[in-house]
Amino acid sequence: MAKQWVWLAVGAVAVGVSAARCSDAPGTTSAPSPTPTPSVVPTPSAVSTPKPWYEDYDPAHFAVQVRKYAGQAGIRPQLLMAILYNESYKPHDPALERSWAEIDSDPAFGIANMHRPAFDDTKRGRPFAGRKWEELPDDPTLAIQAAAWHLHDLAKRLPSQRSSQLSTDELLALGYNAGGGNMRVFAKGRRPGPQAQSYLDRLHENWAKSAEAVRT
Repeated sequence: MAKQWVWLAVGAVAVGVSAARCSDAPGTTSAPSPTPTPSVVPTPSAVSTPKPWYEDYDPAHFAVQVRKYAGQAGIRPQLLMAILYNESYKPHDPALERSWAEIDSDPAFGIANMHRPAFDDTKRGRPFAGRKWEELPDDPTLAIQAAAWHLHDLAKRLPSQRSSQLSTDELLALGYNAGGGNMRVFAKGRRPGPQAQSYLDRLHENWAKSAEAVRT
């Protein structure tokens, strides 16, 4: 059947050519052939899919949440933002965090890198008491809220009498990194070790841009 149609098409072309030649004979006038209009095939408009927040992560993108939860917890927004900058050294892709947790005996989750015991202690009696530590990788707002209240709780543990030259914000940052017990030791005058001092140095490096990030 296909061959039959091919041949019919060829025959039709041949007839058409003969007719055109006849019309070009002397003494005849041929009408100009109409210019074919090119067919326009509509192209679908490109649909841009927004990137996940963790592919272009910058703590400054969460300035609104930082100001909100720092205010609720009674801590400086600049300190909370600086903590987030300090903790932004690793990718925060939720899938990567969960994969790493399979080989790490004490993993930290979320953009504030909180360990499970710190999160579970902090959430007691708080508006997010019903949330789980496992939710932190997917919810930056929850991570910021928990970090703010954790800093609040650390502030409550600072001794009233201190012999350290470190400021309250510096001590709280060290407490966030090294734990409340070590924070109290530093407050009594002990010098931070290499790891704690490195964290403090990064805090100083991030301090100015943290202030700029939370400025309204």
